[in-house]
Amino acid sequence: MRKTARYASLAVSGLLALSSLTACANDAASSTSAGGSKGDGKGTKVKIMVGGLDKVIYMPAMLTQRLGYFDSEGLDVELLSEPAGVQAETALVSGQVQGAVGFYDHTLDLQTKGKAVESVVQFSHAPGEVEVVAAKKAGDVTSPKDFKGRKLGVTGLGSSTDFLTKYLAVKNGVNVSEFTPVAVGAGPTFIAALQQGSIDAGMTTDPTVATILDKKAGKILLDMRTPEGSQEALGGPYPSSSLYMQTDWVNGHKETVQKLANAFVRTLKWMSTHSASEIAAKMPADYSQGDKALYAEAIKSTLPMFTKDGVMPANGPETVEKVLKAFNPNIKNAKVDLKKTYTTEFVEAAE
Repeated sequence: MRKTARYASLAVSGLLALSSLTACANDAASSTSAGGSKGDGKGTKVKIMVGGLDKVIYMPAMLTQRLGYFDSEGLDVELLSEPAGVQAETALVSGQVQGAVGFYDHTLDLQTKGKAVESVVQFSHAPGEVEVVAAKKAGDVTSPKDFKGRKLGVTGLGSSTDFLTKYLAVKNGVNVSEFTPVAVGAGPTFIAALQQGSIDAGMTTDPTVATILDKKAGKILLDMRTPEGSQEALGGPYPSSSLYMQTDWVNGHKETVQKLANAFVRTLKWMSTHSASEIAAKMPADYSQGDKALYAEAIKSTLPMFTKDGVMPANGPETVEKVLKAFNPNIKNAKVDLKKTYTTEFVEAAE
């Protein structure tokens, strides 16, 4: 039996050029762990789509490759990158890849659409997201209560930043029809939208947050990079970044999934015993955009969100369900079997 944890429109005019970080991420994504056998001995090559390889919230994906842990498990893993988690989800469901690194909340949303998908390694117990307000609007937008009539940046429509933004609005008395979500991606496209007034505020992650603060382009409105921040904003632990896969594929390739879990759990443990600077030094040089100190600071600010063992936090799925039910009619009117949205079978057996 499977063991599971206890219930516990781009806003800028024209098409903005893709960020240099995203370009670097896509270059890095084409690299594959060298050598080793093909997964479970069936010639299986594992492709994993990441909702932004350069985002600190998804750092365990590239870090595992850089540390050589996929290789040591005899895995042939190819990391691919899309700018938003919802695109990683699409790639997984369409069969383009075997795994996705994105937010756990997609597993609940997909279940209501008849898709069986589960988190097999839970990287985090907090969203790692930050709501920032444009410097020029800081005096007008002081809490989510001020979202009414505003243009709010998200990575993509239907993304987890979109989900969380809608929840924060509804929780604070603002209907989802009373503000405009704008897809602005991350990195330079997000920052440009903030500076040019295409958005009044928006939700993003590091290293974008660190750059915004460094440029004095905006101020932090809500910080959900820590469990405490998650508790304050969302009312409990919020499992976010994870490795999730289609349940049928997991059941048919358990040896491969176990090796993936071994590699990722090993990385999470390594992260918990090394400094932000040591972690930054292991990442692709271009991720720092020429400012190693700022990049290390971005990692340091986000480290509290990560688990040390890949296990789903107690009561985490319930918090996510509560958040989604607040605004998502598909989930509000559906019965979600949370036990089928994640498993701890593999992380508990990780070596």
